[in-house]
Amino acid sequence: MKWGLFGGTFDPIHTGHLRCAQEILEDLNLDRIIFIPASQPPHKTDWDITPFYHRKKMMKLALEGNPSFSISDTEDRKDEKSYSVETIRHFLDDPTSNSELYFIMGQDAFHNIQTWKDWERLLLLCNFVVMTRPGYKVKDLHGILPQEFSGQFKFESASGRFKSPTGFHIYFREVTLLAISSTDIRERAKKGQSIRYLVPDTVSHYISEQFLYKDS
Repeated sequence: MKWGLFGGTFDPIHTGHLRCAQEILEDLNLDRIIFIPASQPPHKTDWDITPFYHRKKMMKLALEGNPSFSISDTEDRKDEKSYSVETIRHFLDDPTSNSELYFIMGQDAFHNIQTWKDWERLLLLCNFVVMTRPGYKVKDLHGILPQEFSGQFKFESASGRFKSPTGFHIYFREVTLLAISSTDIRERAKKGQSIRYLVPDTVSHYISEQFLYKDS
């Protein structure tokens, strides 16, 4: 089995997230994409994050009907900040799973990977999939990672991926990046503007019913 791990705040989840996940699923022939909402994301402290219960409920509504998509609440079981290195370790240590893991992240996040906890160990734990914008090309990692570390990765031109010393790979995959952001959706909802077609209808209805993103 090949599992994709797609982490994020998802406040709220939107059609851009869903479309990118579907394309990665098909491109790398994954069996499942597991969405992992962060409980206390360390890189996002500049706004009041919607309670985990609501974000998880919106994700369940958004993923209905796609048997290849599921949710893990592993990061909500902690009373501290969520770190990707610990989340991946959780899946690797699960005795009931024997799946090959693919950690999915955006291009901007990968370029800032050195700010992540234990980033060097993180990049050697499993496969990574970096979702890129159209036209983005990379044949070496030297401009992104320190040379002494990036030099351990071998570029495989036939597949366009980088092989790590632990035998895993970093894939750069162009996806249909819709110009949709959770920040914009929250602002529109706050102002009473329509968010139709930015999120699934079920999510839009939930946001309205629960008065999410409105001033308290």
